[in-house]
Amino acid sequence: MPERQFITGVPGVLVQDIVRGNSLEIRGIAEIQSDTACPDCGSQRFRVKSTQERTFKHGLWGQRLVLLKIKIPKLFCKQCGRYFVYRVPGILPKKRSTEQFRQEVFHLHQGGLTQNRLSQSHAISGSTVERWYHDFVAYRVKELEGRQCPLVMGIDEHFFSRKDGYATTLVDLKNHKVFDVVLGRSEESLKAYLKRLKGRDRVQVVVMDMSETYRNIIRKYFPNAMIVADRFHGVRLLNHHFLKVWGTLDPDGRKNRGLLSLLRRHECNLKPEQVPKLQNYFDHVAGLEPLYRFKQDLMQLLLKKKQKRVEAKNLIPQLLWHLNELLESPWEPLKTLGQTLKSWLEPIVRMGRFSKNNGITEGFHTKMEMISRRAYGFKNFKNYRLRVIALCGWDGVFAIRN
Repeated sequence: MPERQFITGVPGVLVQDIVRGNSLEIRGIAEIQSDTACPDCGSQRFRVKSTQERTFKHGLWGQRLVLLKIKIPKLFCKQCGRYFVYRVPGILPKKRSTEQFRQEVFHLHQGGLTQNRLSQSHAISGSTVERWYHDFVAYRVKELEGRQCPLVMGIDEHFFSRKDGYATTLVDLKNHKVFDVVLGRSEESLKAYLKRLKGRDRVQVVVMDMSETYRNIIRKYFPNAMIVADRFHGVRLLNHHFLKVWGTLDPDGRKNRGLLSLLRRHECNLKPEQVPKLQNYFDHVAGLEPLYRFKQDLMQLLLKKKQKRVEAKNLIPQLLWHLNELLESPWEPLKTLGQTLKSWLEPIVRMGRFSKNNGITEGFHTKMEMISRRAYGFKNFKNYRLRVIALCGWDGVFAIRN
């Protein structure tokens, strides 16, 4: 009889019989554990007054629903005279299904099964599926409360809603997990959260874009953290100011999407047939080729990573030379770029030694956007935060709640 091999997942239940029909009924009796005590006085001196049979949904076996019909004893405490019902491990009070069954519904719904399909297969309503899902999401996040700050952290902003504006994402770059999501992006809105954040002193590295607001926040609330500029934002800033100067030199050429693609591309990624085309364009626009060569040289410096200490030290004079050329340039966009790079010189130099970047954070922002789209938007930030942390910040397993 293969059904007798069914694992109940509920310890302390002695299986007495199995009845097969439209559903599979496992009948048994709850065995009182040795550590059972009165919930009022804690005494272990009691006697069994009576038993009551209760039915719990427990899972699917093939295409049939498994029901547990358990005789649960009602106990009388000899010390305080109180009656209480024995609590079966793995079944929460006032629930009509086991924790194993509820977890099964949660994982199937998270895996993509709709509420309608689960209602048909598990004989529960769609609202029950939604309620259980929210319950386990909150349980996941509760398990993560009290965590220490990650050693290597990424920080960036993303848009949440028109009403509430932007939110700040904190990411554990070492383990590729979202650490937390906080509403707001100014120091005033983040101050209360950062003050009660545990383990701020243990953060060693923070990767961020060139945001003055976030830099001031990191210096104030994470005193031992080194700030590393994000490579992507440095490259994008360089391209942005170069294109501004190009628009001044040749306004008509700036509107050509083919030329735009060639001038934004790294020189090493140009195809052989594209090189003479680009050189022909340089021959017709005076002063653009030296500017392009300068941009490519500076780009190569910004793209270097995982440099050893000696290698990184040898690159500093080259970076300072390019910085001085930018500051003395007659073009206003290049001067602005030089001032920005000078202000962020130390985080940019660290960028060559460090391999992590905020691409991990940006990838999580894409996932968070998909979570929001799937829910047709979130009005409540608390629900949004719970969903993001549960789906992007946790990969463990549940313990059976008692």
